[in-house]
Amino acid sequence: MPEFATEHRVGHSAGNMFDLVADVARYPEFVPYCTAMDVVSRSEEDGTPVVTARMTVAYGIIKETFTNRIVLDRANLTISVRASDGPFRRLENDWRFEPVDSNSCTIHFSIAYEFRSLALRLAAGAVSERAFGNYSKIFEDRADAIYGNAGS
Repeated sequence: MPEFATEHRVGHSAGNMFDLVADVARYPEFVPYCTAMDVVSRSEEDGTPVVTARMTVAYGIIKETFTNRIVLDRANLTISVRASDGPFRRLENDWRFEPVDSNSCTIHFSIAYEFRSLALRLAAGAVSERAFGNYSKIFEDRADAIYGNAGS
């Protein structure tokens, strides 16, 4: 089962990065291959927000929609994503935003996934690895666009 983990320091606060990643409805605007993200419900568990969202990803002739359960733990600056249906036998994605100072943080990103079908595994495997490998950079670029480039 493919797994990927990375740490990436960015010139944006942990709170701003948390907010950016938590705003899942905007993913189709900047996340590659994400063509739709529909928030199905919002709830709370023990005071922690939980979002259920349907995400559609497309690459070439491949188009898949699946449901994610997203736990937004702002107190601990973590976001946990678990797919509950769709093309994945398993999809676990975790974000942790570690403050460095008031204007920067280290993003800890990890994902483990397994497609249900061998055909999809073969067709989407290489694309998935490239996309996940760039995920924290994609969000850093989005933060630069929204909050201003930390390097300028």
